[in-house]
Amino acid sequence: AAREAAGTSEVCAMTEIGRLLTAMVTPFRADGSVDYDQAGELAKALLASGSDGIVLTGTTGETPTLSIEEQVEVWRAVRRAVGPDATLVGGASTNSTSESLEMVTQGADAGMSALMFTVPYYNKPPQEGLFRHFRTLAEATPLPCILYNIPGRTSLNVTAETTLRLAREVPNIVGIKEASGDMAQVGAIVDGAPEGFRVWSGDDSAAVDIVERGGWGVISVASHLVGRQISAMLAAAAAGQIEEARRLEAGLTPLFNVLFIETNPIPVKFALNHVGFRVGGLRLPMIEASEAAQAKVSAELAKHQVDLPIPV
Repeated sequence: AAREAAGTSEVCAMTEIGRLLTAMVTPFRADGSVDYDQAGELAKALLASGSDGIVLTGTTGETPTLSIEEQVEVWRAVRRAVGPDATLVGGASTNSTSESLEMVTQGADAGMSALMFTVPYYNKPPQEGLFRHFRTLAEATPLPCILYNIPGRTSLNVTAETTLRLAREVPNIVGIKEASGDMAQVGAIVDGAPEGFRVWSGDDSAAVDIVERGGWGVISVASHLVGRQISAMLAAAAAGQIEEARRLEAGLTPLFNVLFIETNPIPVKFALNHVGFRVGGLRLPMIEASEAAQAKVSAELAKHQVDLPIPV
């Protein structure tokens, strides 16, 4: 009822978010500082190679090692680079509600189209705590908000019941990035959600399954490299052309898998540097890819046409 009373503005804003979003890495300079200029260049390249929008300062962006000030400046720098119309989603949460609010309240002014909230990690609140955390953050911004459920990182699953309660009671919570790996849970969310609530896969390898089940798209890592191909895969799945979607998926699955041979974003940062798009290293406790991982990623990349435009 709350969503219906709020009208259609949230649905309209949400629709613009798109099916294929890239969870973008954060480029660093040699001294470990954030390379804001290169972040803008990478975002432009991703939008030119099939992505409908970009998720900034998420897990792939190494946000546990970025300050709030650095994260907000990434938002501002990328918005300046891509212009006013591109879809940008800002990852805007930690495991502290009050600390998260420092970012959330800056999202609109920094030019974000939407915000994304990750399930709090380490402190493991009960489901009621999750509900209040997400509601508090969403109510602090006029922007559409996407939940992010990734138990493998947070050690805590947001249940379908909690997700649906948020979808029904908080009008600007418009979707979820689901990386639980539990298709029954995904199905329960798709079946029970209000009209217009979207489910994005949090795993490239599950994208076709989730779209076939009624989900919307994927927030992708592999789209750094093969965005147009993933976009075609999603379009086929959304059109009900499942055989074609599965054919495209089969060709991309080895790449999906190798990009997680070590903890994300270690392999994808190596892959980007390897193909010639400079994104620098990683901040501790993340480290460079092992020699074995480098060899496997390099070998798989050699089998693919990379969509990302590489600076000359």
